[in-house]
Amino acid sequence: MDTRLEPLFTPWKIGKCEIKNRIVLTSMGGTDLFGWMEKNHFDKDGARFIMEVAENNVGLLLPGCQPIYNPMFGQWLHKNKKMYRDLAEWMPSFHKTGAKLFIQLTAGFGRSFTISSMMEMLYNTPVIKTISKPIMNLDRITASASPSPNRWSDKVPSREMTKDEIKEMVTSFAESSLMLRDAGVDGVEIHAVHEGYLLDQFTLKYVNKRTDEYGGSMENRYRFAIEIVEAIKKRCGSDFPVSLRYSVLSKTKDFRKGALPGEEYTEVGRDMAESEKAVKMLQDAGYDMLNCDNGTYDAWYWAHPPIYMPENCNLEDVEHIRNFVDIPVVAAGRLDPYTAAEAISEGKLDGAGFARQFLADPEWITKLKEERSEDIRPCILCHNGCFNMCHYKGVPNDQDLSDSLHLARCAVNAEMMQWNKHYIKKTDRPKNVAIIGGGIGGMESARVLKLRGHNPIIYEKSGKLGGTFIPASAESYKGKLRALLSWYQRQMEKLDIEVKYNTEINDISKLDEDVVVIATGAKAKRLPIPGFDKTIEACDYLNGKAVGDSVAVIGGGLTGCEVAYELALQGKDVSIIEMKDDLIAQKGVCLANSSYLREWFALNKTGVYLNAKVKEIKDGAVLITTGSGEEKEIPAESVISSVGYTPSPLSSSGRKSYLVGDCLSVGNLRSVIWRAYEVAMKI
Repeated sequence: MDTRLEPLFTPWKIGKCEIKNRIVLTSMGGTDLFGWMEKNHFDKDGARFIMEVAENNVGLLLPGCQPIYNPMFGQWLHKNKKMYRDLAEWMPSFHKTGAKLFIQLTAGFGRSFTISSMMEMLYNTPVIKTISKPIMNLDRITASASPSPNRWSDKVPSREMTKDEIKEMVTSFAESSLMLRDAGVDGVEIHAVHEGYLLDQFTLKYVNKRTDEYGGSMENRYRFAIEIVEAIKKRCGSDFPVSLRYSVLSKTKDFRKGALPGEEYTEVGRDMAESEKAVKMLQDAGYDMLNCDNGTYDAWYWAHPPIYMPENCNLEDVEHIRNFVDIPVVAAGRLDPYTAAEAISEGKLDGAGFARQFLADPEWITKLKEERSEDIRPCILCHNGCFNMCHYKGVPNDQDLSDSLHLARCAVNAEMMQWNKHYIKKTDRPKNVAIIGGGIGGMESARVLKLRGHNPIIYEKSGKLGGTFIPASAESYKGKLRALLSWYQRQMEKLDIEVKYNTEINDISKLDEDVVVIATGAKAKRLPIPGFDKTIEACDYLNGKAVGDSVAVIGGGLTGCEVAYELALQGKDVSIIEMKDDLIAQKGVCLANSSYLREWFALNKTGVYLNAKVKEIKDGAVLITTGSGEEKEIPAESVISSVGYTPSPLSSSGRKSYLVGDCLSVGNLRSVIWRAYEVAMKI
C-alpha cells in the first residue's frame, strides 16, 4: 500500500464504537436496507451492495436514507417488525467483515421532495388527490417548516408542519432506533441538518418563518433536530452512537439560487458564524459525529458535485468546523483519498466519506490498497444512472418512473443494482464476434463477450480506441472521463481482446466471424441555413481544431454548454444560441449538473440567447431571430455547431448483427454502456 494512504487505515471511535478504518461509505438513495419508495421490507439488493462494499475494506457503512414516514403508502418505519427480524438475522454475517453499520434515518424531504408532472396533476385534481392519499399524500410529505415553494415545481407548494406531526416524527425516530439497536446495528445517523432536507429547512432562516417554539431564534430553529437525538438517547441509552448528516454552509442565495465556488454572495441559509455555534449546540445535545459537506437543494452541486466542481470542494469548510467540536467529523464531496489521508494525519479530519465511486466499482478501496489504481473503474460524476433527477424551465422532475424507483444504478457499471438483469453468464457455444467500431459501446460489448467466453475482435478505422468519447472527454475539467477511457483501453489489453486498428469495414458480408456487432456511432446534424458550412462541428473543436477569440455556440444542450464552458474557461468571449426556452432542456441530465452550468453562465455574464433561431452564418458574425421576432447580429470569429447527431449504422447486409451505441439511437454514456452489455448477453 502507498504509505500516503496509511492514515486512512487507522482505527478511530464514534462514542464507544470502534471503527477499523477511516473510510466511510456515505448514504445514497437506492442502497437502502428497508427499501426505497416502496413498502418497507428487508431489501436483498441493498444488503448485497452493502455487504460487497464491507468485504472490500470499508470501515463504516451507511445504507440509503430510510424515511421514518415512507412517502409511498404512508408507513411508519417502526411498525414493520418483520424487517427488523430479517435485519437481525443478516447482521452477524455483515459483522464478520469487521465493518460497522449505521442506518441513516430521515425525517423526509419537505419542499425538496422531487415533484413530477404526474404528481402535479395528482395534487391539483381534487378527486384524484383524495383517492391517492393513502398511496402518496403529497400534502403531508411535502410539508415544511413554513409555507414555501417546492424546489422542482410551482404547482405543489409546501404547507407548514404541525407540532403534532413533529412529535410523531420524534417518537418514530426513537422507536426505530431502538429496534435497529436491538437488531444489532452499531448506530444511526440522523438525516439531516443537511442539503436543505426537512430537518435542515427548520434550521434555515430563509425557509423557517415560524413564530412558535420551532422558529425564530437559533435554539428554536434547531429544536427539532435536538429533540430527535435526545429522544434516541433516552430510548436507546447514551452509549448508542448517533451521527448527524450536516451541511457546514448552505451556499445559497435564495430559493432555487445557489452560490458557485468563489462567488461573493449574501448567505440566506447557514453561514459560518452560525455553523460554529450550531455544531457545539448539536454536540452538546448528544450527537456523536458530524458527517459533513455543504449546500442545499437550491445549491445542489455542493452536496452532489458534478464534474465542473473542484475536487475536495467541501474539505476546507469541514476542516474549519472541526475546530469547534470534540466529536469526530467526516468530510465528503469529490474527496480525493490522498488529500483526505493527509488531512487525517494532520488532525484536521477524522473520517473520509465516499459514495458514488462505490457504485462504479465496489472494490475500489481494495484496489487502492493493493496499488491497483489503474484497475479502478472511475465514477465520472454524471449522476446519470444513480440520480438522474432532471429539471428545466417550466418542467418539474423530468424522469422516467423506472429511474425514480431505482436509484443507485450506475451509468458506467451496468450490473450495479441490476443484478437480475445484467450479469455475466458463461456461454457453452463460444463464437467469434466482429465488433465494428472501437468506441465505448464497442469496447463494452467486447469486454462482456470475452468474460462470457466468446472471442470478440474489434475493427477500428482509426489508430486508437475511444471513438467519439475521445473528444467527449477532451475538455480540461474532464479528467474522470479520460480515466474511464483509459480503464476501457486497459480492459482490452488485460482481456487480450484482438483489435484491428486502421481497418475500416464498409461491407460486413465479407467478414468471417459468426456474429457482428455494429457500433459505428452517429453523424453530426447539419442545419439548412446559409453559411452553415462555415461552422466547426463540436467534436472537431474538441479534437483540436483552433477557434478565434470570440465564439458562438449553436445549441444549448449539454454538449454545447460544456463546449461553451470550456471556451469561457480559456478566456474566450462566448455566446450560446438555443432555440428552446432554457439551457440543457433535456431528459437525463441531473439538476445538480445542469444548475451549475446555468448559474455559471449567468454569473459570468455569458451571452445566452434562448428562444432564438439562427438565420444566417456570416464571416465574423451569426444572424439570429430572437424570441420576440427581432433580428440580432452576434459577433463571432468562430462558430461551433452542437445541434445534435443522427444514428449512422453500417448496413447489416442480411447478416446476423446487433446495433449498439449511438448508431442505434443517440443517447448518453449510460444508454451506450447498458445497451452494449445487454447485446453481449444475448450472443
